[in-house]
Amino acid sequence: MARKRLGKVVNYFKRVQAAAVELEDELALGDVITIAGRTTDLTQTVESLQIENKPVKSAGPGDIVGIRVGARVRPSDLVYKESEEQQPTGT
Repeated sequence: MARKRLGKVVNYFKRVQAAAVELEDELALGDVITIAGRTTDLTQTVESLQIENKPVKSAGPGDIVGIRVGARVRPSDLVYKESEEQQPTGT
């Protein structure tokens, strides 16, 4: 799997288990992300994505989105998008 930096966590909301993430690249429902920090290592599929408490299917650079997360994350944790890297086939 290839990993590309997507943004960083700017806030965490414990009651609703959601992270506010400032995006540097495109993000869509169904994308697989990893949130990593000094004490954080979480990989999950994006199943809930919101901008200003309204559900959206995708967002882009500069947007601050809410993402439901499966574990506690911390401000300044980095967010990466995981993707299947195409390996060249030898002939």
